[in-house]
Amino acid sequence: MIGGFPVDPDLVSFAFSGGLALFAAVVALTHISERRRWRDREALLDEELEETRIDLDRAKTFLGSEPQIFVAWMGAGREPEISASPLIHADAAVAPRRVLAFGSWLAAKDAQELEAAVERLREKGEGFRLPLAGASGRHFDAEGRAVGGSAVLRIREVSGDRLELIELRARHAEAERKLEGLCALLDVSPTPVWVRDEKGRLSFVNSAYAAAVEARDPADAIARGVELLDHSARAAATQALAKGAIWRARVPAVVAGQRHLLDVMQTASPDMVAAMAIDRQEVEAVRADLQQQMQSHARTLDQLPTAVAIFDRQRRLAYHNDAYAKLWQFDPAFLDQKPLDGEILDRLRAEGRVPIEADFRAWKEKLFEAYRANDPIRHTWHLPDGRILDVVAHPNTQGGVTYLYDDSTKAYDLETRFNALNRTQSETLETLHEGVAVFGADGRLSFCNPAFANLWRLDPEGLAKKPRFDVLVTQCKTLHDNEETWSELQSFVTGFNDMREGFTRRIERSDGVVLDCSVQSLMDGAALLTFVDVTADVNVERALTDRNKALMAAEKLRNDFIHHVSYELRSPLNNINGFVHLLGEEATTGALNPRQREYLGYVSKSSAALLAIIDDILDLATMDEDAMEIDVSDVDVHATMRAAIEGVQDRLVENAIDVQIVAMDDVGSFRGDAKRVRQILFNLLSNAIGFSRPGQTVTLAAMRRDDEVVFKVTDRGRGIPPEVLERVFERFESHTAGSRHRGVGLGLSIVRAFMDLHGGKVLIDSAPGEGTTVTCIFPAPAAQEEARPAANEGGA
Repeated sequence: MIGGFPVDPDLVSFAFSGGLALFAAVVALTHISERRRWRDREALLDEELEETRIDLDRAKTFLGSEPQIFVAWMGAGREPEISASPLIHADAAVAPRRVLAFGSWLAAKDAQELEAAVERLREKGEGFRLPLAGASGRHFDAEGRAVGGSAVLRIREVSGDRLELIELRARHAEAERKLEGLCALLDVSPTPVWVRDEKGRLSFVNSAYAAAVEARDPADAIARGVELLDHSARAAATQALAKGAIWRARVPAVVAGQRHLLDVMQTASPDMVAAMAIDRQEVEAVRADLQQQMQSHARTLDQLPTAVAIFDRQRRLAYHNDAYAKLWQFDPAFLDQKPLDGEILDRLRAEGRVPIEADFRAWKEKLFEAYRANDPIRHTWHLPDGRILDVVAHPNTQGGVTYLYDDSTKAYDLETRFNALNRTQSETLETLHEGVAVFGADGRLSFCNPAFANLWRLDPEGLAKKPRFDVLVTQCKTLHDNEETWSELQSFVTGFNDMREGFTRRIERSDGVVLDCSVQSLMDGAALLTFVDVTADVNVERALTDRNKALMAAEKLRNDFIHHVSYELRSPLNNINGFVHLLGEEATTGALNPRQREYLGYVSKSSAALLAIIDDILDLATMDEDAMEIDVSDVDVHATMRAAIEGVQDRLVENAIDVQIVAMDDVGSFRGDAKRVRQILFNLLSNAIGFSRPGQTVTLAAMRRDDEVVFKVTDRGRGIPPEVLERVFERFESHTAGSRHRGVGLGLSIVRAFMDLHGGKVLIDSAPGEGTTVTCIFPAPAAQEEARPAANEGGA
């Protein structure tokens, strides 16, 4: 049942049988169709196989037509396939079994080239074709190319026409290489070269030609047909060419914009004309320069003091300078005739101007030997007039002789005087009390005077043998056994340095003698040693040294005494001043009568003066010990001047002296010790008041000048005499005669000392009867003065 319906078994059997029959029919038809197609394919393959057999037979025919071998590399790592023509015999030069051993059957160079070409073919696929020469003299042709991913090499033996073709090809390649080399050589040649074809057009020019015609390069010159020679020169060359002759001519031409002379040479072949041009401009310039140099040489010789005469190979005068004519006082007309050498000597002999010789002919022939000599010959002529000539005869390379006549009279005179001076110098050194010894560059004694032998107690006979320095050192060590001294002297004497610096050394010998040794270098590496006996001077120096030490000790004792006494005097003076002050106060001691007050004033003034003197002495003593220091601060100029005047106010009133202050508004301040500046002005004002008469005026002035502050104290007193003016700043120099000033002479000394501490200077200007001006100049750099107020403002 199918789908609930009953099925007939016969019907199913019939349907199944029909299906099988239909399938069998389809399979049969398909088989018949495929069989027919395979028959067609088989027939086609048979045709292709037949064609392949024909191609193979044809290839074998071609391969066997000539002796050749094919080598094919089908892939990397695979063995090459080698096919050989039947014409290749096993015992031939190129046997298949050893064809890849190129070195066994090819020349070494060709084997290397073939191996390299095969390498490139297999790696890069580069084809090649090479002619090869066998080791046995046979010739081969190798061709390699890439075919379908394989590398194929064909080697065949060549002979007959092909061998001749290869040889011609090789000769052609060699000729091309030679031609390229020749063209390259011509191109770098500085000489213009050009070639014309059969039509007369330029076919080749070198770089020199292109530069001469101012073209960019040879190709540009050919393209534009630029000619080097002008029309007339080319026409002359064409005429010579028509006659079949080589054309040579010197013609002018413009070369690189300048006119030159060219030596042109042109020749022809059946199909070309070649020419070259040699530039003669440089040669002509050199010839002109040589001519100019010869003229300059002649002018130079005319300026020489040495007489010069040149004779040619015929012994005839060819040239002479002015000195030659002046030397022999010849008439110019005689010299212009170019006389012979012998004629000149005969004339000089007749005039008595050549040396007087017993056999003049032999003397002259000896002089003429210079014409046959190879080296210069020197002669010395003693002329009858007392002159001495040095004559040098130089043989010339072209024949003839050049004579040089040098007047050596002065030279001989100088030599004589030098020898005399040398003898005098030697005699002088012999008489010197100082020992002198000269050692050569080899360290040997070359000269010494007797004083040297006496100072070191040396044997004169031994010194005459010129001993070496070390031998003398051994003998001298008995008197001075100091290894350092002798080592230093030996290093100087035997040193090879030409830049040696001399030195001086003191030598104290064991016998008490003291020597000053001075060492100096001389020319040619020699050394000069001098020894001076300074024993007496040393003894005096020692005595003076001991005396100086004693004086310094005495000065120290004096300073100590001054300090002690000054300090001891200060205490009683302070007590006196204190009691004077108490006595002056009525509230303490009661009223004093006028006489008592007058006496008390005298005591007060005297004690104050004594205290000032003590202070000055202490200041000077402190400065003598270099213990004085200044307390640097800002010094107000106006305030300092007022303070100094207040200190001398009582003296001004007592002496009826007026004081005038002159100060510029911009004087400002400067850096210094305010106390010492007041003391300087106080001392100067005290001196000015002391040397002024009642009713006169003392001026105290201050000003700023550049980087300085200047104080001036001026009086109109009696002045200072010039002989005294030089000593006013010395201690205890007091010149108070004729004045009311009293002092011990320390004021100006202290002024100068304080000015030195400030780095300033003090000047004094005075004239008798006109007064005195003392100027004190303090350094006051403007940069410091400007920076200080700005700093103060910033701090405020």
